[in-house]
Amino acid sequence: MEEIELYDVIKILHIAAVISWFAGLLYLPRIFVYHTQVAVGSETDKIFQIMEKKLMHFIMLPSILLVFAFGFYLASEIGFGFVWLHIKITLVLILAAYHGFLSRCRKNFALGKNKYSEKFYRIINEVPAVLMIIIIALVILKPF
Repeated sequence: MEEIELYDVIKILHIAAVISWFAGLLYLPRIFVYHTQVAVGSETDKIFQIMEKKLMHFIMLPSILLVFAFGFYLASEIGFGFVWLHIKITLVLILAAYHGFLSRCRKNFALGKNKYSEKFYRIINEVPAVLMIIIIALVILKPF
């Protein structure tokens, strides 16, 4: 049996962190869809706020930090000289900005100041899925 390389262990941990992060990126806007349908200050509103806060703080935040830490290690090991990697990093930074946007939306819900409609959250819920497909294609195909 071959010895397990540190690079492979980090890659496994990176993929696990990505899966956890995407679980949150895909689920939080779906919670927002339902949260828009309840009265501000109601018991259901408070339950949604708790769900959203726990998802953000206990799953999404640790996951994004691990994604970036492990991803930086992996990229530094192969080198940053690949066009596909630059595109991937750009898309991941867009996802990080999206994460920040969702965090702001969560805070607005907590303040009773949601600015967006159910339809808006349904539409933006597709953003991470589309970017995920492009990122996976870049990593597997390495077209550039």
